[in-house]
Amino acid sequence: MDDLIANIMVFFMRKDGKEMMAMLWAQQIMLGKKTYEQVPRLLKEKVKEILADSGMEELVEE
Repeated sequence: MDDLIANIMVFFMRKDGKEMMAMLWAQQIMLGKKTYEQVPRLLKEKVKEILADSGMEELVEE
């Protein structure tokens, strides 16, 4: 249910909002509180990019 709500929020947000949500998800992954698998589908590419830019691409498990 949480993923559905997150996906709906991202769908209606501007690009800046999507970027901020992706940054928050990436931070949670880096802190070990979430996994890449848990990232909403619409944010996965941006989160992957942020993790790679941060030198943490090993946290992307596909």
